[in-house]
Order: sequence, then C-alpha cells, then structure tokens
Amino acid sequence: MGTTVAANLVGSLRHHGVRRVFGVPSESFTMFMDALLDEPGIAFVPARQEGGAAFAAEAYAAASGEIAVVLGGRAVGAANLSIGVHTARENSTPMLVLAGQVHSRHRGREAFQEAALADFLRPVAKHAVEEADPRRMPETIARALSLAVSGRPGPVVLSLPEDVFAGEVDVPPARPVRVPRPRPSAAEVQDLHGLLADAERPLIIAGAGVRLSGAEARLVDFAERWGVPVVAAWRRHDVFPNDHPLYAGHLQLSAHPEIVATVREADVLLAFGTRLGEITSQRYTAITPGHRIAQVDIEPSMIGKSHPVELGVVSDLTEALDALLAAGPPLREASAWARERRTACEEAMSVPPEEHTDRVDNRQIIRMLREGLPDDAVLTNDAGNFSGWLHAFFPFRLPRTYVGAASGAMGYGLPAAIGAKLAHPDRPVVALSGDGGFLMTVQELETAVRLRLPIVVLVFNNNMYGTIRMHQERRYPSRTIGTDLGNPDLVALAASFGAYGALVTADAEFPAVLREALAQDRPAVIEIRTDPEQISVWRTIAELRAGA
Repeated sequence: MGTTVAANLVGSLRHHGVRRVFGVPSESFTMFMDALLDEPGIAFVPARQEGGAAFAAEAYAAASGEIAVVLGGRAVGAANLSIGVHTARENSTPMLVLAGQVHSRHRGREAFQEAALADFLRPVAKHAVEEADPRRMPETIARALSLAVSGRPGPVVLSLPEDVFAGEVDVPPARPVRVPRPRPSAAEVQDLHGLLADAERPLIIAGAGVRLSGAEARLVDFAERWGVPVVAAWRRHDVFPNDHPLYAGHLQLSAHPEIVATVREADVLLAFGTRLGEITSQRYTAITPGHRIAQVDIEPSMIGKSHPVELGVVSDLTEALDALLAAGPPLREASAWARERRTACEEAMSVPPEEHTDRVDNRQIIRMLREGLPDDAVLTNDAGNFSGWLHAFFPFRLPRTYVGAASGAMGYGLPAAIGAKLAHPDRPVVALSGDGGFLMTVQELETAVRLRLPIVVLVFNNNMYGTIRMHQERRYPSRTIGTDLGNPDLVALAASFGAYGALVTADAEFPAVLREALAQDRPAVIEIRTDPEQISVWRTIAELRAGA
C-alpha cells in the first residue's frame, strides 16, 4: 500500500535530520502540515512573516549544521521569503524552500495568488523547479535535498501545487546520499607547497568554505605549520580564532587601513573557501595583478570568478588541508612580516577601557559586550553602519559563534537570533541591530516571546538609515533625502510584546543592563541611543562633508 506525497516528504525530511520547519501557515500546505503532526521529531515554527521565517531558518541551519526548511504559500508568501532565499544563496547555506502553488487544474487561469514561483525564485536560488506529478515527487524531493547540501550548498526551491500532496506513491522516503568531498591531486598539493615555499609574505583569506567543511581546527594547524597569517573574509569572523598570534583581521566594509595593507603587502594569497567578493576585496581594490593567487573551493565556478588565479583547486577544505598537512613541511616560525601584521591588527582592534556617563561610545559598548559574554555565546547581526563597530572590535575566539548575512539584508538580526537560539538553547544568543533593521522584522519579537526564547537584542538607535545617509553625505554633502527616521519608544514596544526592555543613553550603564537582560527567562531588547553625528566607525558627518 502506498503513502501520500505529504507523508513521503515528511519522512524524507526526518531521514535527512531535519528537526524544524519554519514558515507561515498557508492553505496550499494544509495536507503537508497535517502530516507534520504525525512526526514528533519535527517541529513547525510559525513566524509572523515569511521573510522573518526564512531568516530564522537560514540562521538555524548555519548554527546547527542542519538543512534549513522554510515554506511560503503562493505568490505573496514566496515574495516575502525571497529575501531569505537570497541570503541563503549568499551565505552558502543548505535550504529547502517549499513554495505552495495553486491547484494544478487552476494553473494558467489567473488563479488567486498565482505566479510562476519557480521562475520567480530561480535567480536567487541554487536550483528551482515546479513538480505537479505525484509519481515524480519522491525523486524530486531526493534530488532537491541532495542539491542543497552538495558542492557549494545553497537554497533549492520546490514549487508544489496544493493537490500534489494528496497523490499516492509507493517509493519509500528519500535517505541521505554521501555528499561528494573532492580532494586535491598529488600534483596540486605539490604546486601549492611550491607556491608557499617561494612566498615571502603569504597570506590566507579564509571564507565560508572553512566553516561549511568543519575545517576550522585544520586551518589553525596549517597556518601554524607554515607560519602564515590569516584574515577572515567578509562576515566570516569565526573561521579562525581572533586572539591567535597569526590572526590578522577581518575584511569588512571600509576595513581598517592597516588590515587592508596586510592584503596589499602580501605576495601570495591563499583563498580558502572564499569567492573574494566585492567587500572582502575592498571593492576589488585590495587585490592587484601583482598578487599570486591560489584558490581552493568546492565549487568549480567560483575558481577565478572575481580575480585571475595562478592555481585553482576544486576541493573540500577539510580534504585539502588534510592533504597539505600530510605533505609537510616541518614547523616554520612566523616571519617578521607576519608578526608585524599581527601587531597592526591588535592595534586596530584595541579599545582601551573608558566609561562615559554622558554619551554612548560604540567602541566601549562592544568592549563591554565581549567582557560580559562567555566565549561560546552566539552573535547575530543585522545590516547597517552600527555593525562596523562589531566587525572592527569584537574578538571571536571560538568557531561557530557568529551568524551574519553576507547579503547585507536588513531585518536579519532578530529572526536570526531566534534560529540560532533554537539551534543552541544552552548558549547565550545576542542580536545586534540598528533601528532601521530592527523595525523591519520587529514582529518576530512575538515569535521569540511565544517560543520562550531568552535572546538579547541590542538596538543601536540613531534615528536614520545610517549606511545610506553616509553614502549621501559622501556624494551630496548636506543634501539628504529619505534617511531620517522617527521611532516608537522601543522599551515600551518590547514590553507590549511581553519582552524585557531597557534603555542605555551612556555606555557606563551598559554592563549592568546587559547582566539584567541575560538573566531574563524571556526575550530582552536593549535600546542604545547613539550619536547620529558619528556616522561610521572612522568618520563623522562633518568629516564626510569636509572631505566630499
């Protein structure tokens, strides 16, 4: 006797280790959601908007190592969750996107909320397909789950007409297949060693491929073996311990000049699991034709995509580093240049202790945050200029303690904290947001309250879209439009959701407020009033205008 497509899909998710499905209920999924009730090992996490659900699912996967599963019904749900699909693509996060489609017999007739969902989401997904034949659903499900985790992981979209779930199939639920883990050839290992042996100032740029492969410890071993300094690619802080003598900084937006100088001064760049994109390369200015580049990536299409490379190796990072370590050489001392670049990094990240009773200095907030959290706390962050202080001054000491959107999507911080807390219920989870990003997904605060998740959300409030204001002041000084904001009382807003709320107007107040927030058994929101004039880590508005 066969089983329904809905039950087959639920069984496939169970076999693939899925423990949570995120989304907003939709009439397109009633049969699938009913089947979920019969699977005690999988919980449905209802969010208040599909975009928040997709962010939470993506962060849950990033923090847990599982496959993210998110559902959205028809055109409106798919449109809302598309921002999370794009984020999963940029973050290389494995995600299964279930897009509920109208009934098959109504397709092409302007049915209610009808759209070509696979076509709509395909540009931001790794793969997208619509399947209306129940008989083909088992193979479609199996292929989608395999594609999501293989090669460069990413989001795979299944557009499913509502009637397909009732179809019967005789095939058992899909089980995981062994994911290919390519390994470098002996010749490639020899070439990499030769490139390193010839280098006077080698530098590793470490990206998401290190984390996705679970290769953080091997990267430390390799860097120590060769005495090579390491910089972290954009929003990949935690791939290498920031307090290690070979850590040389994070390539953020407008990175500190000394950290950029480290890249420019290097003669050989080892790009490990990074595509060397626009922000990592400082708008393609830090990497020059004079650099000799070796790129190791599991995805062939990433090799040489942004910069010409001398040596390209298609390999899983764990496999590559294992092969490189097995081939030697004897332990090398870090060069004088490597030690000099570490000193420059330490000086750039340094925040001498100072407390202010009359104003907020964001550098001190970040210093106090580090002192107030255990090393295994997980931080998520939104997009906005406030994040520059986190990127510049917070030292991440352990792997898998940072969850951020490489896509720079606003509204990510709060729902990401929900996903991270569900993945790590026993670890503190702190989200950092600006007022602009926080209010884009503030409705998910109700989700956190309902799920009784004691996350802490820091909201850096300067009453503006700070990043856009910065660009306006650079190009058209004193001529701004659309970037000034008005905000509600965020403490009262938090209380209205049932969360703890507190206000910080001077950084000296922050440690005590943070302790109180961390002690809560419910979500906490800390509003931090910041000076709008201090538009970024390194510049004030007056300085931007003067230099325009």
